[in-house]
Amino acid sequence: MRRLAARGAAGDAGEVAAPAADSTDCARGRHPSSRRLIDLCAIWDPGVFLPAVGWKRASGFARRRLNEAETLNSVREAQLELLEAARPRGPGSRERGPVLRMARQQQPPPWVHAAFLLCLLSLSGAIEIPMDPSIQNELSQPPTITKQSVKDHIVDPRDNILIECEAKGNPAPSFHWTRNSRFFNIAKDPRVSMKRRSGTLVIDFRSGGRPEEYEGEYQCFARNKFGTALSNRIRLQVSKSPLWPKENLDPVVVQEGAPLTLQCNPPPGLPSPVIFWMSSSMEPITQDKRVSQGHNGDLYFSNVMLQDMQTDYSCNARFHFTHTIQQKNAFTLKVLTNNPYNDSSLRNHPDIYSARGVAERTPSFMYPQGTASSQMVLRGMDLVLECIASGVPTPDIAWYKKGGDLPSDKAKFENFNKALRITNVSEEDSGEYFCLASNKMGSIRHTISVRVKAAPYWLDEPKNLILAPGEDGRLVCRANGNPKPTVQWMVNGEPLQSAPPNPNREVAGDTIIFRDTQISSRAVYQCNTSNEHGYLLANAFVSVLDVPPRMLSPRNQLIRVILYNRTRLDCPFFGSPIPTLRWFKNGQGSNLDGGNYHVYENGSLEIKMIRKEDQGIYTCVATNILGKAENQVRLEVKDPTRIYRMPEDQVAKRGTTVQLECRVKHDPSLKLTVSWLKDDEPLYIGNRMKKEDDSLTIFGVAERDQGSYTCVASTELDQDLAKAYLTVLADQATPTNRLAALPKGRPDRPRDLELTDLAERSVRLTWIPGDDNNSPITDYVVQFEEDQFQPGVWHDHSKFPGSVNSAVLQLSPYVNYQFRVIAINEVGSSHPSLPSERYRTSGAPPESNPADVKGEGTRKNNMEITWTPMNATSAFGPNLRYIVKWRRRETRETWNNVTVWGSRYVVGQTPVYVPYEIRVQAENDFGKGPEPDTVIGYSGEDYPRAAPTDVKIRVLNSTAISLQWNRVYPDTVQGQLREYRAYYWRESSLLKNLWVSQKRQQASFPGDRPRGVVSRLFPYSNYKLEMVVVNGRGDGPRSETKEFTTPEGVPSAPRRFRVRQPNLETINLEWDHPEHPNGILIGYTLKYVAFNGTKLGKQIVENFSPNQTKFTMQRADPVSRYRFTLSARTQVGSGEAATEESPAPPNEATPTAAPDRQSIWNVTVLPNSKWANITWKHNFGPGTDFVVEYIDSNHTKKTVPVKAQAQPIQLTDLYPGMTYTLRVYSRDNEGISSTVITFMTSTAYTNNQADIATQGWFIGLMCAIALLVLILLIVCFIKRSRGGKYPVREKKDVPLGPEDPKEEDGSFDYSDEDNKPLQGSQTSLDGTIKQQESDDSLVDYGEGGEGQFNEDGSFIGQYTVKKDKEETEGNESSEATSPVNAIYSLA
Repeated sequence: MRRLAARGAAGDAGEVAAPAADSTDCARGRHPSSRRLIDLCAIWDPGVFLPAVGWKRASGFARRRLNEAETLNSVREAQLELLEAARPRGPGSRERGPVLRMARQQQPPPWVHAAFLLCLLSLSGAIEIPMDPSIQNELSQPPTITKQSVKDHIVDPRDNILIECEAKGNPAPSFHWTRNSRFFNIAKDPRVSMKRRSGTLVIDFRSGGRPEEYEGEYQCFARNKFGTALSNRIRLQVSKSPLWPKENLDPVVVQEGAPLTLQCNPPPGLPSPVIFWMSSSMEPITQDKRVSQGHNGDLYFSNVMLQDMQTDYSCNARFHFTHTIQQKNAFTLKVLTNNPYNDSSLRNHPDIYSARGVAERTPSFMYPQGTASSQMVLRGMDLVLECIASGVPTPDIAWYKKGGDLPSDKAKFENFNKALRITNVSEEDSGEYFCLASNKMGSIRHTISVRVKAAPYWLDEPKNLILAPGEDGRLVCRANGNPKPTVQWMVNGEPLQSAPPNPNREVAGDTIIFRDTQISSRAVYQCNTSNEHGYLLANAFVSVLDVPPRMLSPRNQLIRVILYNRTRLDCPFFGSPIPTLRWFKNGQGSNLDGGNYHVYENGSLEIKMIRKEDQGIYTCVATNILGKAENQVRLEVKDPTRIYRMPEDQVAKRGTTVQLECRVKHDPSLKLTVSWLKDDEPLYIGNRMKKEDDSLTIFGVAERDQGSYTCVASTELDQDLAKAYLTVLADQATPTNRLAALPKGRPDRPRDLELTDLAERSVRLTWIPGDDNNSPITDYVVQFEEDQFQPGVWHDHSKFPGSVNSAVLQLSPYVNYQFRVIAINEVGSSHPSLPSERYRTSGAPPESNPADVKGEGTRKNNMEITWTPMNATSAFGPNLRYIVKWRRRETRETWNNVTVWGSRYVVGQTPVYVPYEIRVQAENDFGKGPEPDTVIGYSGEDYPRAAPTDVKIRVLNSTAISLQWNRVYPDTVQGQLREYRAYYWRESSLLKNLWVSQKRQQASFPGDRPRGVVSRLFPYSNYKLEMVVVNGRGDGPRSETKEFTTPEGVPSAPRRFRVRQPNLETINLEWDHPEHPNGILIGYTLKYVAFNGTKLGKQIVENFSPNQTKFTMQRADPVSRYRFTLSARTQVGSGEAATEESPAPPNEATPTAAPDRQSIWNVTVLPNSKWANITWKHNFGPGTDFVVEYIDSNHTKKTVPVKAQAQPIQLTDLYPGMTYTLRVYSRDNEGISSTVITFMTSTAYTNNQADIATQGWFIGLMCAIALLVLILLIVCFIKRSRGGKYPVREKKDVPLGPEDPKEEDGSFDYSDEDNKPLQGSQTSLDGTIKQQESDDSLVDYGEGGEGQFNEDGSFIGQYTVKKDKEETEGNESSEATSPVNAIYSLA
């Protein structure tokens, strides 16, 4: 007979004539078939049927079909019957391949038809190109559209226009466009350009132009030498937000209780604006079932009440693209009423209408009018039906559907039941709906007839077809709609009727059939299906490949596997025609398939149970008519890791030693690691524990050691674990009577396990309990082990009360179960029982899919798809694998798919941060799991390309600034915009010689926002700031560095405020300067008050100069105590206060007694700038170990172990000016701890000042300088008096003259005379000057001009230090007159 060859693509059923072949091919032994290219070679003699080599599995079935075919009356009837059975029966169904027919000129016997038709039913789809980039880049490919703008493309007139069109192909395609079905010459328009390596159009309006001039219908063409692909017809429209027409609205006069409609009539925008009602003062209108807004934007009053005229009503339209809101002139209501008094007490009246004298009325419809209406909706859209009724009282609305119920899963009520929304409408939602409006006066109803139409939607979208030379295939384009859509075929963008004739191509309605395809048949076909409601356009290319076999995996791989496990040897390959694959072991023997081996269609070889003799070198050979390729895999078999002596449950007394054994046997060529878990968490091996290779020893067992201990023995290939429970008993007195307490122990193991009531998904397990050893059994734990996925590993199955010894266990499909039982009492767990006999359940397709499916990019050009693998009880059958599918979201790309055996798959060569639709479906040998849910994942992110621009800084106060910036364009983010981030650092302080930390800090502003506030700044400092954009990959480029200065603030509290009472007559106060001056100190304020019990005296206030740090107070009486409050001052005001009380008299002191139980108390900290001495008291025994734990303000925790006799200890790694919390606890029992105390280290600034100022030589030097300055001032004063050129006031109390710029209200004196003497101050006996009022000017810190103040008086200008003025006019400050303060100002 003649040889018949066929090749099918996924499509609909039909008949394709098969090319003839030489009848001598089979006799010569030629058989170029593969699993996807079916050649039926048969030599037939009378009564003999010999299938071709490679079809052994089908031969038996073919013989049975031969006997059946001989009984048919007609060979043609049998053929047509099988063809009809193979045809899909529902919309959207798809065959696995075409059906072929015999050449008409031959009439072979009936059995040939039967065997031939049998082969036809096993045809499979077209060639799939691997995702390997090396293959993708080598193979020729017609263009494919990968990205395009939406069909109705509305753009913002303020932005440049972007019309997207991207395509792939090999060679890379070129692009051109049409506009309104005519060629669009981009080169002639200077505003229009095309992105590089893309067809995306960019229309730039920065140099002028009107976007409306470019409105129209655009279509993109992507072309290379193998064909042309088309985009959708993209209708470009410019968003419009027209102004509201000017109109004068007269007041609306209405009778109370009457219905009212306020019409909005918004200006027509593109897209339509969002309508909402507010008052002219921008207060929202309260809506309820009486007053509500309809979907047309009008405001409906079912009945008007007198309180409705308390506000006016304005319709507002918000336009999406321009982000603008336009407000219509407000309506004013005038309500005529029989009861003009709007008594608010009537609002809660049960019958407010009768109380106000409003007549009751039956309902009537305000919208829609009449008793019936109709509405048309498109399939897949939302159907919104609305009924608004008037009446007194306000009617209630109810919805019904004639002849059925409302779809509960899709229907929801809106607008106080006045609207019914049905989402995702389908054809079964058509019919008649009616709304019923009712109140106590009656009811009325309105019927709405709903018709559901449909734009075209796909039943079978044409898919790319990749064939080998000489193969057959088909493209199918099936769509449905209402009305029925028409189908038009095009090739390379031209109608198929006008394309050059192709003898290998035949068009049959919605199907194009290809026969004996050749290299010249490559092209891109377009299917356009349309009706009056829309259209669908799909591209599908036909590519013919002629590729010899090649291997896709690395060569000479080493696979190591554990003995008795299941493994798969992968051998990915590619070729066209699709090659056949065979496996050989150690370079000899026959093809491996059957028995312990199974070869899958993708070429993987599965060894069902590894044995020692399976070790060796495996060779896979791929062959087609163009050649062959081979690869080798070396398999090594390793012994399993097993714990042969497991740790046992133990009961130990506190303080004793416990040893848990764990002896392991493993393959010597693998590295063994033994670790321990406590309560399923990693065990910390302290100084009381000793871990050896085969045991764990615990010395001095304590209560906290009680729990479960798990020994984990692992290698790089496998692991084994065993668990034991340690029970710790407290010390107990020995009973005087031996019979007073019986010894308790763990129960004995259960025995004699029996399986009964064997069912497909359940079994009954019965056991005999062991002895409870004087402690009742509380629970039984049933465990199971299966020998396929994790042989030898026991899992908990269920738990039962201790009163039962028989239970029904629910089982999963395809698991070879073995059970054991463990008894538990208050002492511990028994040893496991001996295992039961095995029971295997039958297999089934998976009933679930893997969970936690995610798609995330690990690099900028990939996406890693991960999921949680299913366990053995969810597999339901052998060879559990996962079908992973993905495609670009919102594109018409076909689904890419791959079968994966692990729990991750990496998609390569992806664009930067684009969304993908992902599906992961479980499959075993019994079938596929349910249809998986679609998860949205994203490819990898890249660093942002742009930085925020036009960063503006506004100083809010001394510790906060406001930032404002221009947001970056979304396409420059290259990922998910996490936040805008400001990096800022303190460059310097405006106080001279004050060291500051220049550590960079950051402030985050999550989301896409254009402004933010940075707080917690240091006052009186210079700062620098930079802005960046942050996505999931990291920071983008930094913006231009900005500088700003914070103004002077109030100081922090004086440090180390100490109160001492040397005797009963005086009290000494001492303090140090504030840690953070936050400006120039002008003095201190001390407030104190005497108290005796609950009696308080009069508060006294003392002011001190900025360099004074001591004060001695004379007590008024020896009985009262004093409460002192001390604060520092700057020009801004007083800062935080420090409060102390004078010591209690000796007879009031209460000695601190040591506690009765073990404890730690009286922790004392003496800090310096970088260290602190710690002491404490305790009542522990000698040799006790303690731990000092301290945490800084950055939440960094550190610990120092110490001995009891090592006090005091010194912490030497502290930072100046840092706040710490500290506690001391016992190393053996962390629960015994001191109270937490807080202390702060000193700063270098104040320490240096205090150390110098208290030195005797420094005080002497300052006195000498003060005397010298006093002499110089006297000499200058005498010289000025003799010259008579400088007018001065002879008395310090001379009233201010009109020329004096200082006014009586305390304003600052802005004098320009450099040598003008100080006014309003007097010299004290010690040479210091007490300032009466400030002569410092805030203008001195500005850049010229007057400072600006907020309404609350806070200064918001920018401050800079005028160094020249400080140097030349320092004698104008009362602080500079004091030598001590002069040095302080330099610090």
